[in-house]
Amino acid sequence: MNKEISVVSYNINGIRAAMRKGLAEWLQSKDIDVVCLQEIKAQEEQIEAEIKRLNELGYKYCYWYSAQKKGYSGVAILSKIEPSEVVYGMGIEQYDNEGRVLRADIGDLSIFSIYFPSGSSGDVRQAVKMQFLEDIDAYIKKIKKKRKQLLLTGDYNICHKAIDIHDPVRNKKTSGFLPEEREWMDQFFESGFIDTFRFFHKGPHNYSWWSYRANARANNKGWRIDYIAASEKLSDRLLDADIFPEAKHSDHCPIYLKLKNE
Repeated sequence: MNKEISVVSYNINGIRAAMRKGLAEWLQSKDIDVVCLQEIKAQEEQIEAEIKRLNELGYKYCYWYSAQKKGYSGVAILSKIEPSEVVYGMGIEQYDNEGRVLRADIGDLSIFSIYFPSGSSGDVRQAVKMQFLEDIDAYIKKIKKKRKQLLLTGDYNICHKAIDIHDPVRNKKTSGFLPEEREWMDQFFESGFIDTFRFFHKGPHNYSWWSYRANARANNKGWRIDYIAASEKLSDRLLDADIFPEAKHSDHCPIYLKLKNE
């Protein structure tokens, strides 16, 4: 077994579009062991060519959890290492129909790809988002009783602190930076998880998503809403974390973690 394991989380905003923009070539250049994707926006039978290409890159173990609604949501985990177990969904129909949670157990690690709901379309979806936060919290606590070493990767759709958003003042009443969402992030990290990027990088202007409007990405007016959260027990195994804004296959960019594999 490798002494180190590398993990990337990436909201690709459509697997087919991202592959057309060079995602496979980027993955090949980085040689990542486990890739967690969000917003795949495709059913497995629609992406046979893309899966074949990923297999050729060494991702022999590909798991897709699509939303029932075509062209919407969905998560995936691509791995060069065979998992001992793969778990689809969290046992709550509303979220499982939208393909939001996927888990692969690799060694002693349980690696999740999670796509948290967005509340930006209005009050109804914001209510769904707040309920999801409550439900995912309970689900993680249940999993943690059996699996101690968790990596919760994904698009959380929340900026945790003012440093994580380019304009905290004007966005304080915007979904994704609401006080109640940020309070949830506070208690989540306080409950025994590490924000792995902040473990290594304390500085500002590090973002993982940019609006397509107003030349936001070129001006680095972004939000850091993608995270790899690690169980606190993994703190002495963390080796490196990063964000790769130069990867432009989506309105998000990939985030990265390297850790010791035991």
